[in-house]
Amino acid sequence: MPGTELFGAEERKEIEDVLSTGVLFRYNHDALRNNHWKAKDFEAEVRKITGAKFAHAMSSGSTAVATALAASGIGAGDEVIVPPFTFMATIEAVLFVGALPVFAEIDETLCLSADGIKKAITPKTKGVCLVHMCGGMADMDSIMKVINEHQLILVEDAGQAFAASYKGTYTGLFGKAGSYSFDFFKIATAGEGGVLVTNDEETYKKADVYSDHGHNHIGALRGMEEHPYLGFNYRISELHAAVGVAQTRRVPAIKEQNRKNKAYMQSLLAKTEGISFSKLADPDGDSATFLNIMLPNTDIAQQVVDDMKANGVAGFDYWFKNMYHFINQWDHIKELKAVSKLPIHILGAPQDYKKLQLPKTQETIGRLISFGVKYKWTEDDMKQLASKISESVNKVMQLVKA
Repeated sequence: MPGTELFGAEERKEIEDVLSTGVLFRYNHDALRNNHWKAKDFEAEVRKITGAKFAHAMSSGSTAVATALAASGIGAGDEVIVPPFTFMATIEAVLFVGALPVFAEIDETLCLSADGIKKAITPKTKGVCLVHMCGGMADMDSIMKVINEHQLILVEDAGQAFAASYKGTYTGLFGKAGSYSFDFFKIATAGEGGVLVTNDEETYKKADVYSDHGHNHIGALRGMEEHPYLGFNYRISELHAAVGVAQTRRVPAIKEQNRKNKAYMQSLLAKTEGISFSKLADPDGDSATFLNIMLPNTDIAQQVVDDMKANGVAGFDYWFKNMYHFINQWDHIKELKAVSKLPIHILGAPQDYKKLQLPKTQETIGRLISFGVKYKWTEDDMKQLASKISESVNKVMQLVKA
């Protein structure tokens, strides 16, 4: 991913600012920190890119989505519609705020579809945790119609879609709150980090308190601050935030180059019989971190994956068999295995997770092979990779025809 490709003087400068003061904590210690506030700077850079009114940096994308759910009013016993294709942190976040996941169908955008959400709604549905997958975005016009019609709370997990947008609005800003991930594998990385965004001041205030043991951050004495709500420790350190500042400043240039590289790869691969691409609800809003190839069916996709592996092709994910991103391998979630009792163990699951029928999702993910787009790809790199991919696809397509 691009963030890991670009480390240099900018990141070192931001880190050295923190080390020069010794203040690694994001709050207080004003006299010691020499006016270095890296978490605040990180949040400002995210606001600058997305146009969000409020941004709050935290320890991870996982804690950011968990906080977004809680600050939006999702809690114990609430049914929340979720996708079966996502990094499992989305599902963990729902479970650990005490809510009950309801799995719904995705479509060729690789995100929940409006029809999938509509069919999953019950009288107990409180909200939707929508995930914008693989650098793209969901079809928000159709989804917002369903959200508004049924008066649902929308929380967006845009962990893989920072800097992606839909018709001018950035992912994370359609619902009550949204979240981005800045872990080691994203378009920009803080090493570990996440950012919650919202345009609602009350939601932001709740997130600010909830993510720091209930502190309201008013006054100069931390130990004497009021605590309006219960909270927990989801704070980001100044060191992680320092890396996030420098990396986030790079994102506009990264996105521009990503788009060029992705477009070039698609122009090469589109000539190959059997290859198409996932749907972008708004091509102009693509962050272009993934090149998402769609093959005619699951059997062909699996054969292509096997052939590419045999020929040394690297840098791709076949999500259909991925242990952490697709429901087929989530046995611990299907069986609700946990180290301690959760609300869902007491209240009961709203679906039989072992017997879910999601044919559209199975068909879509079965056909999908994703390559991470590289910022530093050269034209020769892309020609060689496209040639190897096409070679494997052509080989399998010929075998199928025979």
